[in-house]
Amino acid sequence: MAVTVIVGTQWGDEGKGKITDLLARDMDMVVRYQGGNNAGHTVVIKNETFKLHLIPSGIFYANVLCVIGNGVVVDPAVLIQEIETLKSKGHPVDNLRISSQAHVILPYHKDLDKAQEKKKEAGRIGTTCRGIGPCYVDKYNRRGIRIADLYDQKDLRAKLEWNLEEKSFLLEKFYGMKVSSNVETILNEYLGYAHAIKGFVVEESSSVVHDAIQKKKKLLLEGAQGTMLDVDHGTYPYVTSSNPVSSGACVGAGFSPMAVDEIIGVVKAYVTRVGGGPFPTEIEGGVGDQLRDWGNEYGATTGRPRRCGWFDGVVMKHAAKINGLTSLAITKLDVLDNLDKIKLCVAYEYKGKQVTDFPTDIRRLEKCKPVYEEVPGWKEPISKVKDYKDLPQNAKKYLDKLAELANAKISLISVGAERGQIIRI
Repeated sequence: MAVTVIVGTQWGDEGKGKITDLLARDMDMVVRYQGGNNAGHTVVIKNETFKLHLIPSGIFYANVLCVIGNGVVVDPAVLIQEIETLKSKGHPVDNLRISSQAHVILPYHKDLDKAQEKKKEAGRIGTTCRGIGPCYVDKYNRRGIRIADLYDQKDLRAKLEWNLEEKSFLLEKFYGMKVSSNVETILNEYLGYAHAIKGFVVEESSSVVHDAIQKKKKLLLEGAQGTMLDVDHGTYPYVTSSNPVSSGACVGAGFSPMAVDEIIGVVKAYVTRVGGGPFPTEIEGGVGDQLRDWGNEYGATTGRPRRCGWFDGVVMKHAAKINGLTSLAITKLDVLDNLDKIKLCVAYEYKGKQVTDFPTDIRRLEKCKPVYEEVPGWKEPISKVKDYKDLPQNAKKYLDKLAELANAKISLISVGAERGQIIRI
């Protein structure tokens, strides 16, 4: 297991942070390969909860090099705050590295994000309004500003002037808003950020990753969000602006797919999603509200309540296909402890026929109805179980069904929020 990619198999919030934290202790390097601070990984250590938005989850192990890859978009203010918070709680971040190729989120990206969400005609997506989408737009439109640009004041000024002229026109003429900052304000603010993070920046992060692979070191690649929020393979347009899927790791960190040895899919024992978009197995009220309370289903970044639903095997099959999963890490199994009956979606019904291939056209997806199988619950607490053999029989049967739907073996089972509440198989 030299290179392992860990991915979310649903709409994000599957508990990747805890699994990454667990696996990181045996790694030499952890690389975050996409997304921005619109995502949050929660790690619980003893009685303390850490919510990481940009820094890789392996930061708690001093011997593990943690890299923010070229595929990430970085809000320097958020990153610096995260660094200072970790330091204040006794966790030095000397093992952090930041790619100079990573793109920078600027105030006008947040202005655009907010303006687009307010404009009903533009189609509200339910973004976090943190500027991630507009930053990726600039990246692919070749208008972006990268970490490296922060260290060339003349070039940075020129790029800011051009971008502000363009964004001001769009915001004022189309959205009826004004840009919140001017060139001088942004320049002074971001030059300060550049100074604060300079010691962590590496010019060629892909070389750092490649060298580690060549030396047969153990690497863990972690993304943000999940497969169903992938811009290409998710419920478009209700998706994120990057590729959380396993193949995105190669682009976002800079290495060949031939180097990948294992792809672990993190699977919540039920399903949640945040924001707009179709959600076939959503439970409105009743059990859905109970799952939200029992599972503390509120966004780590925004605090927004998550929509809850039964496990979706069609989504699982889609994620397994797109990512090439070699094993599963099941999370929040304990949240289902109190249920008499548990439903699993094994297919969709569309126009009177059953389908098991996920419809990526949301107009079709919105007309799909879940086809459920019902299994008995186990009705006993499992949070203290340490060994698979000690799980209730009905819990094992439920897990077998999840593995069958994914066509992949289960390697890890989380039975509680604390980092030690994990069963290895």
